[in-house]
Amino acid sequence: MKAVLNITRWIVGLLFIFSGLIKANDPLGLSYKMLEFFEAWGFHFLDNYTLVFAITMNLLEVLAGVAVIIGWRMKIVSWFLLLLILFFTFLTGYVLYSGKVKECGCFGDCIPMTGIQTFTKDLILLALILLIFFFRGQTGKALFKPRIAITLLVLGGLLTAGCQFYVLKHLPFLDCLPYKKGNDLLEQMKIPAGAVPDSFAITFRYQKNNKIVEFDKNHFPADFDSTYHFIDRYDQLVRKGNASAAIADFSLRTIDGADSTSSVLQHNEKYILFFVRDFTDINDWIQDFLLVKKITSEHHIPFYVITSQAEAAAAVIKDVQIFKCDATVIKTAARVNPSYFIMKGALILDKSSYTDVKELLLTLNSNK
Repeated sequence: MKAVLNITRWIVGLLFIFSGLIKANDPLGLSYKMLEFFEAWGFHFLDNYTLVFAITMNLLEVLAGVAVIIGWRMKIVSWFLLLLILFFTFLTGYVLYSGKVKECGCFGDCIPMTGIQTFTKDLILLALILLIFFFRGQTGKALFKPRIAITLLVLGGLLTAGCQFYVLKHLPFLDCLPYKKGNDLLEQMKIPAGAVPDSFAITFRYQKNNKIVEFDKNHFPADFDSTYHFIDRYDQLVRKGNASAAIADFSLRTIDGADSTSSVLQHNEKYILFFVRDFTDINDWIQDFLLVKKITSEHHIPFYVITSQAEAAAAVIKDVQIFKCDATVIKTAARVNPSYFIMKGALILDKSSYTDVKELLLTLNSNK
């Protein structure tokens, strides 16, 4: 039994560590996912705390994984694991059966999973954790003495926290979104070849002799004629397809509303897109922005500001073309506010946060 428990501990521990670290790579992504849940539940008073919740949850997952592997205070840790997996199972079950949230974000954007996959994964984890919970007294001694165990937990916590605070300033280590370096935006905006569209059952509602009659296109009444009066129709999803592009809502419009997406993405030469989600921290980046503006002007490199707050941008940014873009697109494309994209045509040559502007300028000069 002890061998089975030890194997189970390692499986559960490694899964929790992996789950925490893969989301720690992009804590903002998890915070946006939490916003979806709070929107569905009407918990708007928590909207301003989602990033704190995301950072904390990732940290707790990693610490729980390390603790169960080394066998540190198993009576307490087993209770914590059980509560955590019950909470996760509730979330994934909600995603699967409510339809109000598309995905749970369990492994971030790097490993997208369907609702049934995540729910099944959590049910399996629940079974493994129940095994640990009910036999927590038979797991044997901890792998390390208390001082070493606490040191490992502290190091694991510091590493996870440090990674999260780093990527919040310098972009994720691993970019798993369609706006990553090396991607062609126009290609990402196409529906994949061989994609299967959604399949719907269409039901018609008519009135005849003061009665409502419903039927689909394959079962029209034999006596169907002008005495049937159309009321409406409704579509029911029968099979979910995959006929959707990775990027579905990217567009660039002038302040006057003119669509300039194609003209910008068809540039034959190198150019820069500067994504700004908002201007609350403008003093942190405006000087570097002016430096980039100066260098691009000297080298005749087109430089565009992309923001959802075009009017606010026009008030503080001069002599640079400003394009309006959806706020959700900007949050997806540029995890750090603001961020620079070096482009050639629709190809993303490189991207960096405002904190790495020196590296950006080196890349800019090396690609002249």
